[in-house]
Amino acid sequence: MGSDSLSDADQILRDGGKGGAAPTQATHPAAPLPDAEDPPTSASGESSDHGGALRWGSAIVGLLLIVLMGLGLWWSFQPAKFDVRTSAAALTEQDADTLPPGALTVATVIRVADTLLHKPGGYLRNDVTPPGVLMDNMPSWEYGLLTELRDSIRALRNDFSRSQTQSIENQDLKNADSKFNFDAEAWFLPSAEEEYKQGVVALQGYLDDLTSGGGQARFYARADNLRAYLMVVEKRLGSYGQRLSASVGDDELVAALGAGDTAQQPIAGDGSTVQRTPWNEIDDVFFEARGYSWALLHMMKAIADDFAPVLQQKNAEVSMQQIIRDLEYATVQHRSPFVLNGHGFGMLANHSLVLASYMSRANAAILDLRVLMERG
Repeated sequence: MGSDSLSDADQILRDGGKGGAAPTQATHPAAPLPDAEDPPTSASGESSDHGGALRWGSAIVGLLLIVLMGLGLWWSFQPAKFDVRTSAAALTEQDADTLPPGALTVATVIRVADTLLHKPGGYLRNDVTPPGVLMDNMPSWEYGLLTELRDSIRALRNDFSRSQTQSIENQDLKNADSKFNFDAEAWFLPSAEEEYKQGVVALQGYLDDLTSGGGQARFYARADNLRAYLMVVEKRLGSYGQRLSASVGDDELVAALGAGDTAQQPIAGDGSTVQRTPWNEIDDVFFEARGYSWALLHMMKAIADDFAPVLQQKNAEVSMQQIIRDLEYATVQHRSPFVLNGHGFGMLANHSLVLASYMSRANAAILDLRVLMERG
């Protein structure tokens, strides 16, 4: 049988056995196809994973910023005013009408201090973490309140609780005065909050002794004691009025608002006698004055009750009501998101001058009241 009659299969076997040329068809097994469930390993796949992580990170950061901004906005609202008689009754667990003279004033000091420490956000002036460290309006408000709180406690220690200059000072008030004069920005070992809380405990001890009648605590509601306190308040209000009116640096406005004798003011570089408040400090001065006015308003309400016989005897009730009314206006809720600093009769208001006008009116009434305490 010739080679031509061989089948194709036999021809292939014969040629392979003789060491002939390899068949042209590939004999290697085909490479397995990639599994459809395996993740892509290309550069474009790695870029996609990186982009997804970046988007998640950006979303988390954005959410944190929104939360911090919301907390900062909430913490910036001025605390609500309180009724001094209701607060004193709750604090002493007695009817306000049966409290001895001075209990209302001391209870109000305690409530003001409690507001400083336990309002939304707590005490913020010494914060070192966000959002407190990023805020300046409420920390300035706190410092104004703390200024009046220190003045009131010092008056309790040196004047209201002592019958004469040779009398022994009350130990609880001495401790409270020391604690509240601690550095307002201290945040660690000890923090300002820890010291102020101890001061509140000392004030509570004085109040308990005063209401029980069995301790060493005394309160003398006399005209000379009130006069000494009013002298300090008068200076504070005058200082705040000057600082607020300096938002425009206008000599005539400073004089009109009763901020002092412009002849005694430092001379600015342009020859004027008033140095304008830097633009980045205007809101700080504004909120500090608001905090002082808020605390002073409650103190004046308490004093009006505790010193009612003295005020009536000196015909000073109208002056006291004028002080309270002007301080009420000075502490109306500030609804603008910014402290505007317009001038004259322009399109924008000047919130600093509005507040300065109310504080100056209150200062004038304080002066009248002090004179009545001396001569009335």
